[in-house]
Amino acid sequence: MKKRTKSHTRNNEEFADSKRQRLKPGTVSPTRPVPNNIPKPPYVKSRKPPGIASGPEIHNEKGIACMRASGRLAAQVLQYAGTLVKFIVIPWQPGITTDEIDQPVHQMIIDNGAYPSPHGYGGFPKSVCTSVNECICHGIPDSRALQDGDIINIDVTVYLNGYHGDTSATFFVGEVSEEAISLVKVGLPGRLFITKLALSLFAVESLSPYFLADNCAL
Repeated sequence: MKKRTKSHTRNNEEFADSKRQRLKPGTVSPTRPVPNNIPKPPYVKSRKPPGIASGPEIHNEKGIACMRASGRLAAQVLQYAGTLVKFIVIPWQPGITTDEIDQPVHQMIIDNGAYPSPHGYGGFPKSVCTSVNECICHGIPDSRALQDGDIINIDVTVYLNGYHGDTSATFFVGEVSEEAISLVKVGLPGRLFITKLALSLFAVESLSPYFLADNCAL
């Protein structure tokens, strides 16, 4: 029988090549309320995700202006959320939790008359997605504090004047590994391309067939 190496027998609490412990879910706080005067997406009451569009949607000038407004607000909220990413090196003073990121993000969105799109989408309980380390996407904010060496993707989507504005970015927490830096850099060119595409909005008609052929949303 082949002897198992240390890398195969390590416990589930810590990675062999890192000081970082494996991600564990924390406690999820109660859902934050949204004022009744803020228009809500149709899926909020049904608690069922909307279906996938059957074809491209061509918008008029008013619709494009609304798209720009929702996209602009989402970008501003994301920029603010990034300033909240921090940790404290003193052992008895933990860093900010992802739930503590959700709270001010939620408040900023509703203060601008918009609805936090993740809130109630398919039963999602929070207003922003915070995906830490090996959580690939759509992480639920909870009581876990950010730690030195973490990477966190913050995914912000707002619903304003009937249109969703969606954007995300990955942030470093303290000193991260070279592996983490490389991982984030790989995704950066594609994210910049999509950001520029969304800002320009020139390609809604010309590129729709190509995106739809690959089952992508535009």
